[in-house]
Amino acid sequence: MLQLHGASTYHSGIDIAAPTGCNIVSIFSGTVTFLGFSGAGGYTITVTCEGFSASYCHVSPDYIVYIGKKVKKGDVIGKVGPKNVYGVPNNPYRDSYGNPTNGATTGPHLHITLRKDGNAVNPLNYIT
Repeated sequence: MLQLHGASTYHSGIDIAAPTGCNIVSIFSGTVTFLGFSGAGGYTITVTCEGFSASYCHVSPDYIVYIGKKVKKGDVIGKVGPKNVYGVPNNPYRDSYGNPTNGATTGPHLHITLRKDGNAVNPLNYIT
């Protein structure tokens, strides 16, 4: 798997600094195939198309897309989520105060994992 530097623990993809509520745009056209809380990624939106899947992590749980929605490159598909989220059953992630977090995160940001044929690839090689 790909690991880019700067993360506090091993993970694939890239982290993009962004404040809570910032628009998230799709990096390619495709279909929304997943919405939900996904472990370390927290609230996640996944878009797939022709062997590619992009997972946008630590997003707002107030989804503006739905599973099966067709999106175009550049469409707003969500918002950057808050650091802390409440009401997620069995959420093991906590901040230093014991409050539940939006996955493995120390603050609001967008994490993108891009996969080609199931293998993690560097999103920066594909984002134009």
